[in-house]
Amino acid sequence: MDIAALITWVITALGGFSMLGTWLSRGGAKAGNSRLPVPVVFGHFALAAIGLVVWVIYVITDKDALAWTAFGLLVPVALLGFAMLARWIPVHRARAAAAAPAATGQQSAPAERYFPVPVVAGHGLFAVVTVVLVLLTALGIGGS
Repeated sequence: MDIAALITWVITALGGFSMLGTWLSRGGAKAGNSRLPVPVVFGHFALAAIGLVVWVIYVITDKDALAWTAFGLLVPVALLGFAMLARWIPVHRARAAAAAPAATGQQSAPAERYFPVPVVAGHGLFAVVTVVLVLLTALGIGGS
């Protein structure tokens, strides 16, 4: 189960990197060009990356404390992710209405408007699976 969690965590990270790259390339880190607060975006990224490193070390060493540490890091990652999702949904819903300014070349649309919906959905789905697998592993369920 620990390897399954590692695989889902890496897949989740790839989706996150994709969205972070889109967000940065569209000027998301610039003031006024995003509804996602910069500290939330980078906090989510940093905690998730640290947690992944901790999980890799756990897979190598099989130390229970590391599994619980990784899970503890995933809790704020998930909360920050839900906060960003809540702020992204109105941007996504307004996407059709914002098509006209984008066609004229204006940069008024929030950077996260360009997130592909399948990537957002996949990232969220794999994130939930990762949290569940990490928790089950930390509890010793499904292990050998």
